[in-house]
Amino acid sequence: MIYTSLEFKEYISKLPIIHSFSGKGNPYDNACIESFHASLKKEEVNLVKYYDFNAAKLAIFEYIESWYNRKKIHSTIGYITPQQCEDMAKKSA
Repeated sequence: MIYTSLEFKEYISKLPIIHSFSGKGNPYDNACIESFHASLKKEEVNLVKYYDFNAAKLAIFEYIESWYNRKKIHSTIGYITPQQCEDMAKKSA
């Protein structure tokens, strides 16, 4: 089942979620994750030779949790960290 198909649209309409899908030729749906992948590659993956899968998994987890989410500011969320943004969202909920 393709996520742009009518069958998928009908399936997802029965679930308590909002399907995020922009029109044809609109690249903005993936902009945030593409930016994250670029940062991950430039700041971690391309700089390190991992001993094995578990070492890579741990190093990437540490990059995300100790640097990317807690210390790296992001212009798209007002020059704060993702953790600060999440904390603010929880307080306002």
